[in-house]
Amino acid sequence: MITYIDAKNSKRKVAGIIPLHDEAGFAGMRKAGQLCARALDLLYEEVRPGITTLELDRIAFEFAHDHGAVPATMFYRGYRHSICTSVNHVVCHGIPSEKPLREGDIVNIDITLVVDGWHGDSSRMYPVGEISRKAERLIEMTYEGLEVGIKAAKPGNTTGDIGAAIQTYVEKQRASVVRDFVGHGLGQRFHDEPNIMHFGTPGTGVELQEGMIFTIEPMVNLGREHVKILSDGWTAVTRDRTLSAQCEHSLGITKTGCEIFTGSPLGLFNPIAVR
Repeated sequence: MITYIDAKNSKRKVAGIIPLHDEAGFAGMRKAGQLCARALDLLYEEVRPGITTLELDRIAFEFAHDHGAVPATMFYRGYRHSICTSVNHVVCHGIPSEKPLREGDIVNIDITLVVDGWHGDSSRMYPVGEISRKAERLIEMTYEGLEVGIKAAKPGNTTGDIGAAIQTYVEKQRASVVRDFVGHGLGQRFHDEPNIMHFGTPGTGVELQEGMIFTIEPMVNLGREHVKILSDGWTAVTRDRTLSAQCEHSLGITKTGCEIFTGSPLGLFNPIAVR
């Protein structure tokens, strides 16, 4: 399983330290999360047959620059782009390129923007023109999996409760949850504790407490859960070449549940639901 705790944070990981944020932290995350969501709303109008993912990357970069934000992925561990664009059987971390999107493709766009030191992190699935029913259903179940995970994100529950809820739902749909990548804590660090697995056993893992901030970002494959990393060192694809989908919110645990920081101002978080 690949986790995202930076090497410089290894002491925190060993110590099991999970940051608990106050209202000032939540305010910072709201601002960053909403700008991130606005960037993804903007891209809704741009995703179409013929456009390249490199052009989408340019649009996202210019939006960030115009709003005083910094894409967190720029030069992160050598990565050179503002967004990740994962098309069809690419699970995550797809690199923008000059290859045009084609009618029937599905693409995940993942963006993290740093605003006043806080990280807003979210991703969505976009249909490219008319897509197949199986692709549409995959996207639907991925969003539904995220929703059941979010419902489990409340004080007193555990990280295992989140993962078990997502896994149970997805596997009932005869699809599979990717094990190799997980959600993560964030805030003033891009990747922090706790790790949020999208599979697991109820009652296990870390107990959720008010003030925790993290992402939930299930990756769902139509086929088996196994993935492989391509030679570029970033792009993860399904081993059996079946379609994959992902969606992601950043959220914080409150006294009674959770607050989503990356909700779409225009109601476009799930683009296929508003077509």
